[in-house]
Amino acid sequence: MDVSLIISNILNPPILFFFLGMTAVFVKSDLEIPAPIPKLLSLYLLFAIGFKGGVELIKSGITQDVVLTLLAAILMACFVPFYTFFILKIKLNNYDAAAIAATYGSISAVTFITASAFLTELDITFDGFMVAALALMESPAIIVGLILVNLFGAGKSQDFEWSEVLKEAFLNSSVFLLVGSLIIGVLTGEHGWEVLEPFTQGLFYGVLTFFLLDMGLVAAQRIKDLKKTGVFLVGFAILIPIVNAGLGLVIAKLIGMSVGNALLFSVLCASASYIAVPAAMRMTVPEANPSLYVSTALAVTFPFNIIVGIPLYLAGIKLLWS
Repeated sequence: MDVSLIISNILNPPILFFFLGMTAVFVKSDLEIPAPIPKLLSLYLLFAIGFKGGVELIKSGITQDVVLTLLAAILMACFVPFYTFFILKIKLNNYDAAAIAATYGSISAVTFITASAFLTELDITFDGFMVAALALMESPAIIVGLILVNLFGAGKSQDFEWSEVLKEAFLNSSVFLLVGSLIIGVLTGEHGWEVLEPFTQGLFYGVLTFFLLDMGLVAAQRIKDLKKTGVFLVGFAILIPIVNAGLGLVIAKLIGMSVGNALLFSVLCASASYIAVPAAMRMTVPEANPSLYVSTALAVTFPFNIIVGIPLYLAGIKLLWS
């Protein structure tokens, strides 16, 4: 792998501010971002990426490439939690295994956005319809995780209301805003983009940078929870994203994705949810230990992907595509 890709990625301002946030926790600085602000930044990023994706989707139209990509996204969102559940059962109970499997079957929107920024920095093009793949990969993993609990668990978790499960899977704030913004982008097209471009484009990288500063703070605070997970889960949180990215690259190659789209697809396959899935698991699988599935996704997989994973997956793409 070209080490210069990793160095180039690390030296991007958003990544450096992520490190700054982690450093603040390690040196016990009193730096903190008030609780409502990160939520607002997260909503802005989802809105901006969803709206832009909708505008790009209407430009490209619903082609065979779009349909194949979206089907591949749904396939991976269902397959990853299924196979990882049986790996996790080696060391964990059924509830924890299902919750972590669902977490890794779902996606991290911020990792996707960081990868988009990385591609833009390298002047590698990608299609806006990849945002639709992002939107489609969050909910199936939650449903598969809960089916696994229903099949292999025992006790009150089997009594959860499926109507509540589906509501949480499809109508949670991140999915709802992302899909809604995507639809509005499709409906308004180029005219809507011209109206909102100063807000959706001009502010985007500044907001992403500030959000990653907060993510650095949160990730560093979660590191202490890794003491409870042991070597097995730390290894899982690093190796499984690489395996999933590899599977994503093979699928991307088979269906003929471009380099930029293939990187975004592999990042979606490799990332893990630390917002939507944990919220759903807390509600529907209270027997699962949140410190396991939150700390592995946020304190290990997220930093690994944005620092090393994204350049690593791009190197794999260049090797396969050549």
